Amino acid sequence: MDEKAKKTALQHITYGLYVIGSKGKNDANGMTANWLTQISFDPPLVALAVEETAHTRKLIDESKVFSVNVLPTGTPEDLLVTFTKPQKRVGNKFEKYEVTDGKATGAPILKDALSFFECKVIAQHKTGDHILFIGEVVEAGVLKEGNPLTLNEVGWQYGG
Repeated sequence: MDEKAKKTALQHITYGLYVIGSKGKNDANGMTANWLTQISFDPPLVALAVEETAHTRKLIDESKVFSVNVLPTGTPEDLLVTFTKPQKRVGNKFEKYEVTDGKATGAPILKDALSFFECKVIAQHKTGDHILFIGEVVEAGVLKEGNPLTLNEVGWQYGG
């Protein structure tokens, strides 16, 4: 296989950019994600891939819930960077942002999000260096008008 062609072709996959929130008994965390897609209408299901080493993945394992905060076009870069690194928990990533607990799951909802949905995990599978979570959407809301942010808009690429 032509490795350069493979990388370029994979970088042509379109992605949204989201903040995924979850909580444990004594902890809440958020991370950016772009591996998310709806996989069923009835019931409403989404598939979310999270790096195995991510702290948020550990919280999803513990609580079996997560929130998806759909970010709007024009989201400030500092918000994106806050939730991108590091992999291990360092402080409270939500402390600079207004957050509420989801009604159905208690998972963090960013008030700066365009919209959100809350999910309960119904299945998970190890997929390479990621865990694929299948979540049933149990609550949703629209917080403002606008368009969703894409990975391309911020100049980031994913594909290898």
